[in-house]
Amino acid sequence: MSLQAYQQAATRAENPRDMEYRLFAQVTRALMDAATLDRTEVARRVDALDWNRRMWSTLAADCSNPKNGLPPALRASFISLSIWVGKHTTLVIRNQEEIEPLIEINRMIMQGLASQGAQAAA
Repeated sequence: MSLQAYQQAATRAENPRDMEYRLFAQVTRALMDAATLDRTEVARRVDALDWNRRMWSTLAADCSNPKNGLPPALRASFISLSIWVGKHTTLVIRNQEEIEPLIEINRMIMQGLASQGAQAAA
């Protein structure tokens, strides 16, 4: 079985929470790698930062949909976090802030996804 076929099969077998966790893990890993780069490696740093910002923007857009099944307060929190991520990302790109707070936010979301996934499995 080819790697691509395996990845497609694994993706189809994942539940939405697992897919969200995997995406957050991939983006967070890219941010962690970007944090180790010299600030002169702008393109590689911006690629990771932009990927994170786009993920959060997509999450906010989904949370703004009235048909989203999350409680309204939680949806509002994600939208607020998305706004903060966008602003902080701009400051990081301008070398006025550090990447680490973005990594920490993503890790906290991943912990929530993992713990809720464990509760659902129990």
